[in-house]
Amino acid sequence: MKVALLVPAEWDPQYYELDATRDMLGAVGIEIEPVQWNECDDDVLRAVDGVLPLIAWGYHLDPGRWFDLLDRIDFRRVPVANPVPVLRWNSDKSYLSDLEDKGVAIVPSVFGDADEGDRLLERARDKFGDDELIVKPLVSASAEGIYRLPAGASLPPGLVDRRLIVQPFIPSILDAGEMSLVYFGGAFSHAAVKRAKNGDFRVQPEFGGSEEQITPDPKVRALADAALAAAPAKTAYARVDIVMNRDEPQIMELELVEPDLFLRYAPDGGSGFASAIREMLSA
Repeated sequence: MKVALLVPAEWDPQYYELDATRDMLGAVGIEIEPVQWNECDDDVLRAVDGVLPLIAWGYHLDPGRWFDLLDRIDFRRVPVANPVPVLRWNSDKSYLSDLEDKGVAIVPSVFGDADEGDRLLERARDKFGDDELIVKPLVSASAEGIYRLPAGASLPPGLVDRRLIVQPFIPSILDAGEMSLVYFGGAFSHAAVKRAKNGDFRVQPEFGGSEEQITPDPKVRALADAALAAAPAKTAYARVDIVMNRDEPQIMELELVEPDLFLRYAPDGGSGFASAIREMLSA
C-alpha cells in the first residue's frame, strides 16, 4: 500500500523522525511517500492508495487551499486517516462549541470576529470576569497568532480580519502544564504533560517548552474519552489536550489533523499506531 504522507510546504526531513515513522508503517505493509500538502494534486491522489495528513504542518496559513484539498480527497474517495469529515471539523476551533453542546467540559470560550473589536473582549469579560484573556484565530496551530491579554487590554491589531476564539487565561498551565492523551483506533495509548519554559505560557517546543510522560488520573481519562467520542467519525489517531481549571479538567484542544503523538512514549513501540492507520486506510 502506497500512502502520501502530507508534509509542510517548507520542511526539513531531519526535523521530523521520518525514518521511525517509515519503519513503523512499513511493518504493516505501508510505504509512505512524503508529499508537500500544498502540492498534493489530482495526479498524486490518482497514484496512491491513501493519504496520511499526520505532518501537514502549516495548513492553517493557507486554509482555502487546505479545505480545497480535503474536498478533492473526498471527491476522489481516496482513503484517508483521519477521515475527511473529521479533518474538516477539526481544522477550525469552533469544534469546541460542538463539544460543549454535547456536554464535554471545555475551557470556557467566546467566539467572534475581529471586526467586533473590543466588543468581543467585553463579551468575554462579561462571561469570564475582568482577568487575563487568551485570544487566538479559529484556524491556527502551534500557538500562531495567540495573544495573552492583561485585564483591560484591547484587541491586538495583528488579528484583523480573522475569526477568533477568546478564553480565560488558565494559571495552572504555568506550573502543572497541559496534558496530552494519545489514542490509536479510539483506544488510549499513552500520555505526556507539556510545560512552558520560565517566563512564557506557550508549551510548544519551538517556544522552549518541554514534555515528559505521565499516567493521567481517571477523571482526566474520562474527559478525554468523552471528547474523542464526540468527534464526527472514528479516528485512527488522536491527541486530547487537557488543562486543570480550579481542580477540574477541561479540554483545551482535540488534535485530529497533525499532532505530535509522542510516539517515543508508546508502550508498544508504535505498533498500535501503525495498525490503526492500516485498518482505516484498508476499510
